[in-house]
Amino acid sequence: MKLAFSSNAYMNFSIEETIRRVAEIGYRGIELLADVPHAWPAGLLPERKESIRKALDDAGLTISNINAFMMNAVADPRQPYWHPGWTDPDPHYRAIRREHTKRALHLAAELGAPHITTEPGGELQPGQSREQASDIFYEELMPCLEVAEQLGIGLLIEPEPDLLIEKFGEYLEFVDRLDSSRVGLNFDVGHAYCVNEDPQDWVAKMAEHTVHYHLEDIADTRVHAHLVPGEGAIDFAATLSAIQTTGYQGWLTVELYPYVDEPDKAAREARDFLQEKLQQIGPEKTADGETASE
Repeated sequence: MKLAFSSNAYMNFSIEETIRRVAEIGYRGIELLADVPHAWPAGLLPERKESIRKALDDAGLTISNINAFMMNAVADPRQPYWHPGWTDPDPHYRAIRREHTKRALHLAAELGAPHITTEPGGELQPGQSREQASDIFYEELMPCLEVAEQLGIGLLIEPEPDLLIEKFGEYLEFVDRLDSSRVGLNFDVGHAYCVNEDPQDWVAKMAEHTVHYHLEDIADTRVHAHLVPGEGAIDFAATLSAIQTTGYQGWLTVELYPYVDEPDKAAREARDFLQEKLQQIGPEKTADGETASE
């Protein structure tokens, strides 16, 4: 398993400076924010893409994922991350989300990223049933899945508290309607904890669907507020051990967007804590029982 850090904690820095800092702290990968100020696809000129490639090469970092969930660029006053939502009643407004997702998929292909993450539908609106919202989400997502299949890029749905798909059962019910090898789960351990699905209990159950992990801690109140791993109530020893037992050898991306004032400190503390926990559970094993190489 490999540790990456999400650039959405570095909103006060350019993406090039963010890449340099994340590498210096010791991470092997970075999650690229497909949003302002880092890599908003609708306004990203070829020269900027080349600058990102060069910064990654110079730092020796790999893109773990492209975060197409957040949409600060639109600056919706209701909530800067969730809107425009997949299930907004206004088809013209939710089209912004759909087209952004397509652009993010193309960006992933251009930069060599394996997949992107997106929100699990939007907030239910007054008078909108779950069935209606699910149908809208399906209709809007299908054109994006077609692009994902054409490009060979994964499109990962990330369950989120207070949105259409909060729990893993809801995720499974929705993706059962989809017929695409490119759709997958972004397993956010903090989100799971918030909705009373302790991550260590769900890792094995969702392993068949999980393509990527987000890591952050949550207080014992289960209120959705990201904390540095080790500062909340999540059992990371049990969670990481469960992930290792599934044979997962991909990216564990730390997502600490509330820490924009001190991102270096948060990134360093998170890495130190997680490295210690990973060392405690021992080396990874391959399918034939051999120790996995780094």
